[in-house]
Amino acid sequence: MSEEHYLELCENPVQFEHASSVNNVFFDEANKQVFAVRSGGATGVVVKGPDDKSSVAFRMDDKGEVKCIKFSIGNKILAVQRTSKSVDFINFIPDYPHTEFTQECKTKNASVLGFCWTNWNEIVFITDQGIEFYQVFPDKRSLKLLKSQSINVNWYQYCPETAVILLSTTVQGNILQPFAFRSGTMSKMSKFEIELPVVPKPAKLSLSERDIAMATIYGQLHVMYLKHHSRTANSTSAEVVLYHLPREGACKKSHVLKLNTTGKFALNIVDNLVVVHHQSSQTSLIFDIKLKEPDCAVNTHQPVLPARSIHPYRIPLSGPAVVPSQPPVPCQLYSSSWSVFQPDIIISASEGYLWYLQVKLPPTVNLLQDKGKLMDFLLRRRDCKMVILSVCSQSTAGRRGVLPVVATVFDKLNQVYKEYLEAEQRGAETSGQNSEEGTSTNTQRRGVSHKFIIAVLMEYIRSLNQFQITVQHYLYELVIKTLVQHNLFYMLHQFLQYHVLSDSKPLACLLLSLESTYPPAHQLSLDMLKRLSTANDEIVEVLLSKQQVLGALRFIRSVGGHDNVSARKFLDAARQTGDQMLFYTVFRSFQQRNQRLRGSPGFNPGEHCEEHVVHFKQLFGEQALMKPSTV
Repeated sequence: MSEEHYLELCENPVQFEHASSVNNVFFDEANKQVFAVRSGGATGVVVKGPDDKSSVAFRMDDKGEVKCIKFSIGNKILAVQRTSKSVDFINFIPDYPHTEFTQECKTKNASVLGFCWTNWNEIVFITDQGIEFYQVFPDKRSLKLLKSQSINVNWYQYCPETAVILLSTTVQGNILQPFAFRSGTMSKMSKFEIELPVVPKPAKLSLSERDIAMATIYGQLHVMYLKHHSRTANSTSAEVVLYHLPREGACKKSHVLKLNTTGKFALNIVDNLVVVHHQSSQTSLIFDIKLKEPDCAVNTHQPVLPARSIHPYRIPLSGPAVVPSQPPVPCQLYSSSWSVFQPDIIISASEGYLWYLQVKLPPTVNLLQDKGKLMDFLLRRRDCKMVILSVCSQSTAGRRGVLPVVATVFDKLNQVYKEYLEAEQRGAETSGQNSEEGTSTNTQRRGVSHKFIIAVLMEYIRSLNQFQITVQHYLYELVIKTLVQHNLFYMLHQFLQYHVLSDSKPLACLLLSLESTYPPAHQLSLDMLKRLSTANDEIVEVLLSKQQVLGALRFIRSVGGHDNVSARKFLDAARQTGDQMLFYTVFRSFQQRNQRLRGSPGFNPGEHCEEHVVHFKQLFGEQALMKPSTV
């Protein structure tokens, strides 16, 4: 089924002259460039890269068959190997001489196996007797040997991302010696041994470069060994063994990926996933080394998803003989003419295309039934947000028995969100997403019971609290409004009584607004404000707005704030009630406060209580005013 294809080739591939029209096709992993070389008289070269800026065409003198050809970074200097003894160079820097110049390897009787650019003007020759590290001076048309190392070499691999060269040594080729390069320096790293399968004597196995690849996975350099088990061994299935290769320290076997089949394989790394292509079945498997397996010394992994083929791809026809209505031609996937390069490149020399391999996340949602594992998988992928939202949406669709799944999904999400918040507090740059964006449940969803909606919301709030993440007010508001909408006041009362809903001023104000619908909400609000202990002013305002003036006065006395409150505010409220005795009681209360604080019952001009003094006299007479006490 097409919707189950979780791998695809990029829509805009790099197109170059295919093998039928050229003598040789080379690929430069550092610059992601394809070189199509045509010999005859002069050597014509067409270079195609990931964008138009890196594409170039030129001619060279025909000095023999091209064995290897690569640009330095930025297309500044071209290096061409035509013999086993030397490498030729051509400047592509403006205003520099374009005449070729040559560098022979320094080691006598050595054969150059190839070369690698480690910087725009630094290059490494790999010979069968070691490596030679040079600096190139394009203006002087010469090279300077910076460092060399003698060692028997069978073959080599290069990882441009980390500038590490891996050399195969010894007769069996399974002792690997890595070297790291950085800014004119060459460092010898710890050598290590690849464990070859045990085979019956006298047969012997040797390590082939076709079975080794290097790539960065989750920020760490790994050597990947495609281990083909002998049919006479205990297991007939192949596996990929990963060795973690740190810049300093020993290289150790870290993961084993079980392929559960045999045959011809190729490896890619896409979005930190190890992709294993199987030619005979024309399918691919993906592995995620961060998905935890049962604890053991070396993590053993099964494929994350069932084997599936790459999504069918159609090649548009081009050329003068093409009929406009002619449909695109299906591309032959898993072709024997395919070449696979790290991390995510597939080249078909026969068809003249370079593709980037991509992972399609939406199909994984239905293929991976364990939602906890699915969330772990998705949260580590690029562009995962919309797919994760779809998982949340599916999980909250209202089916019975899915609340544990909902809880798992929320916990996985908030674990990552918590890590993001902590990194943000440390000032680190992260790519995390605010997990509260768009994950709340829509209360209007058709066919979903309100009780399920409340349960889902409460699971989300529980998860936030578990990871000590502040719960935004709108979530509480959604819970309360849903409860009120369906007259679930007993549940609201319990949530508040047992502090399932955390106390806050906005929540208390929301409860106040519900008083006409649910009268006890008024007292629940006051109780919450009292618990907050920082909301005394709000409590006074609430009580005065309800004309509970004496209640407000008693409250402000109970919290020790009576000496500092505005007398006018209370007198205004008392007068508005129309209750004369209430006005008398409040007025006399503040006179007594004035007497206690200042030795006189009168109000200071700054308190603006003159009109209330006049009103008091009108109601009760001037003789009713409290007189200053005499000592």
